[in-house]
Amino acid sequence: MTEPVIPSSPEALPRALRPLPTLIFSSRWLQLPLYMGLIVAQGVYVILFLKELWHLVSHAFDFSELQIMLVVLGLIDVVMISNLLIMVIVGGYETFVSRLGLENHPDQPEWLSHVNASVLKIKLAMAIIGISSIHLLRTFIEAGALDSGRGTLTASGVMWQTIIHCVFILSAIGIAYVDRLSQPPDHAPH
Repeated sequence: MTEPVIPSSPEALPRALRPLPTLIFSSRWLQLPLYMGLIVAQGVYVILFLKELWHLVSHAFDFSELQIMLVVLGLIDVVMISNLLIMVIVGGYETFVSRLGLENHPDQPEWLSHVNASVLKIKLAMAIIGISSIHLLRTFIEAGALDSGRGTLTASGVMWQTIIHCVFILSAIGIAYVDRLSQPPDHAPH
């Protein structure tokens, strides 16, 4: 009685098993509609930015310095969220779906050449902290109205927003630390 031969490479597997790996690998294309939806969301943010910019320009002589600062912070917030969307769309597609083929393209983002799931997580965490910082700054600016009763903020709301921001920072530190632990030690001199 002869022992069964165990295939040593995927090419040696019987043809009946090949469709399953093909189906599993092809399932990554199911993410394409998700990235297309994020592109539509990016378009909505462009419209929101233009609307807020028009609001700022049309009221430039009516607004106080504080109101102008709050609108500008809103514009920065929209830009940072838009940057986050680009990182997710471009980095996620490149990492999880298919290569974009941008090698040697003059407009290729610098970070895209070394993007992977780990780098993408850290960049996203940093972008979320930046967005949260803008929101928190707006909250602190508006918190001056707490004493006068004119604002919509509460002391409890300000406290919770600050706590949530600190949790974002701690989470990003944790992600970076775990990523560093998972990297092989670098023996190169610094």
